[in-house]
Amino acid sequence: QKGETVKKMREESGARINISEGTCPERIVTITGPTDAIFKAFSMIALKFEEDINASMTNSSVTSKPPVTLRLVVPASQCGSLIGKGGSKIKEIRESTGAQVQVAGDMLPNSTERAVTISGTPDAIIQCVKQICVVMLESPPKGATIPYRPKPASAPIIFAGGQAFTIQGQYAIPHPDLTKLHQLAMQHPPFTPLGQTTPGFPGLDATTPTSSHELTIPNDLIGCIIGRQGSKINEIRQMSGAQIKIANATEGSAERQVTITGSPANISLAQYLINAR
Repeated sequence: QKGETVKKMREESGARINISEGTCPERIVTITGPTDAIFKAFSMIALKFEEDINASMTNSSVTSKPPVTLRLVVPASQCGSLIGKGGSKIKEIRESTGAQVQVAGDMLPNSTERAVTISGTPDAIIQCVKQICVVMLESPPKGATIPYRPKPASAPIIFAGGQAFTIQGQYAIPHPDLTKLHQLAMQHPPFTPLGQTTPGFPGLDATTPTSSHELTIPNDLIGCIIGRQGSKINEIRQMSGAQIKIANATEGSAERQVTITGSPANISLAQYLINAR
């Protein structure tokens, strides 16, 4: 009620607790202070979550109690230390606390941070947060961190009659890029048949004039576009039917040049997919 709970947590823990804007489906809670204040705040949050689980179970037929789950947002440059050599550190944390700990493979959208999910009993979570804090203090983040900012809930998308529409207020607005994408997705198995180098894209006529389009992308975001061993960029090439070349990093430049070649439809689709990443 009117922030009573968080106010009480601030007072009792002595930590600064900040909650991000409320228009998003996700909100970020930032807890700042000395380690003991942070543990106190985390233990209050974990217990509050458990209370909520208990309350939701009273009238339900569910018999097994779900664990308390928290998602932490951690700079990607600190995740290596958290995982440890060959996963040794994360294994040690799991074993000594009894909590489940998972580090996401990909960075959160438009950021250089990764999600670390911890679940277990409130006690296991508190012990786990303690150990994570120790690791974070011992190995501070390297380079600049682009913080994850949750996006407001985007307009829902509806596919009808092979067309894509985004819902805005009470109107359905046709969305040509998404329609193309949807049609391609429906027509194409994800893999090109053997012996065929580039898939033929029906509806995108091979005789349309090809052109080139240049983009510059910050170095720290290029990873999420390329993906592991090029998996994401290959997927974008395949879905858009465009050729995409990423220039090598140049000394002293914070950006990479990306050249997209293809028909206007290919190019706009590739741009759309790159922006979505």
